[in-house]
Amino acid sequence: MSLPVRRPGRALALLKAKARATANPANPTWPGRLAADLRELGADWRESAEVCADVAWAARAAGHSVLSLLSPDQIAASHLDPHPARTYRHLYLSGLRYDFRCPTLQLVVEQLDPAVRAGLDCYSRALYAFALLGQSRPEGLDLMDEVLAEAGDHGKTLHVLLHGLWLDQDLDQGAERLLALSSRPPFDTGTDPIVLFRVAGALRRLGRYDEAFAAIDRALDLLPPGDAAVHAGLVRERSLIAAVRDARRHRCARALKGTTA
Repeated sequence: MSLPVRRPGRALALLKAKARATANPANPTWPGRLAADLRELGADWRESAEVCADVAWAARAAGHSVLSLLSPDQIAASHLDPHPARTYRHLYLSGLRYDFRCPTLQLVVEQLDPAVRAGLDCYSRALYAFALLGQSRPEGLDLMDEVLAEAGDHGKTLHVLLHGLWLDQDLDQGAERLLALSSRPPFDTGTDPIVLFRVAGALRRLGRYDEAFAAIDRALDLLPPGDAAVHAGLVRERSLIAAVRDARRHRCARALKGTTA
């Protein structure tokens, strides 16, 4: 998939837009300012996703979730200019994703004007797929395949899908699909600690405990210092792998004892 050629300095301009949006998350005007900045830059859906996902996460971490600044009515408004509408949608749906509000995310998308919903960009559809996958809805897999055909190696989009597969507990072949997704670019380098965290969970679900330990230990090694919340999540996953492995060994030992008694 060929990507659009961008002017020199564009990455810097996008970083400046992100910095402006995260400078004062308590200021309720920052979503509108970010929408204006991205509109002025003529940002495409990939660039909008890159900026909005990070900004929504930073606002949440600072205690000022975008969910308290925007409303579903704003997301559903069909009269907005396409650029601001996409910015608000990316921000709000990302906020719902980070809070694991899968049913609400699904509802927000399904209540969009039919014309707007039919024209959703790839990242917005990935967020919708996340909501379905996170509820173990089989139609989420079909939507994921449609998104993958368009997303190429866009990391933010693939992370959303990986997150949905990780959250799923009941889909047939869900863990296997997660492992397959984790092996494609840009994740095939094996150096993303969040991807390795998701992989460890999938391997645990498949009963491949030694591989799960290897994945989570590598994730802990690669995680940048200072991210206490993510580090705690990785440690919990490691403890869960150990607990599930030990419980399985205990069950097997009891079964063996029963057959030899």
